[in-house]
Amino acid sequence: MSGSDIILKLSNIESYYGPIMAIRGISIEVPRGQIVTLLGANGAGKTTVLKTISGILDPQKGSIEFLGKPIQRMEADKIVRLGLSHVPEGREVFPFLTVRENLMMGAYPRKDRDGVADDLERVYGYFPRLKERLNQPAGQLSGGEQQMLAIGRALMNRPTLLLLDEPSLGLSPILVREIFTIIRRVNEEQGMSILLEIGRVVMNDSCERLMHSKDIQEFYLGAKEAGARGERRWKKKKTWR
Repeated sequence: MSGSDIILKLSNIESYYGPIMAIRGISIEVPRGQIVTLLGANGAGKTTVLKTISGILDPQKGSIEFLGKPIQRMEADKIVRLGLSHVPEGREVFPFLTVRENLMMGAYPRKDRDGVADDLERVYGYFPRLKERLNQPAGQLSGGEQQMLAIGRALMNRPTLLLLDEPSLGLSPILVREIFTIIRRVNEEQGMSILLEIGRVVMNDSCERLMHSKDIQEFYLGAKEAGARGERRWKKKKTWR
């Protein structure tokens, strides 16, 4: 894949919380128009990776390129203006602002009024429930509706790359299916690259191949397979270090 096909590139990133190293030597590439998922156990550093990309945290080492430009240690608002939107874990809507006001906050950096109006209608098309609750304070929405609002607000920036941190956290299976269907639709209709957050990078492959990995099935999907001596694979150690 050529360099022009890579929209985001992390190279050997290290980030810290005070003296504590949160991520070590992370390297990731996000191809243009693709959905990339970052998997890992709780506390593995997935959220830290997204915060480092979006400028909330400054990496101590390594480099980050977005659209071919270095963005490590760049101010977060400047990164947003380059076309990168981040939907944080826990939704983080403005509870006392209405649904429409929350959405318009996502379009704050933009000056094209007609384009903003078109994108507002597009978001309503993705999330009809938001249009039904247009003048309702965001704090009164259900958890699923707040997640829709957080994603819709990020889309109002018309980003080239969308970062989603735990978009299914705390939602019912039906809502999870609905939201991921919309994420796929956004990707297909707008050609938007999406990095999902669902440490070191220890395995990197296509979704289909990872699904057939015994380690992935065991440590992240809960599969338990009896071995030759009748022992469970979950009693064994990971094949990586």
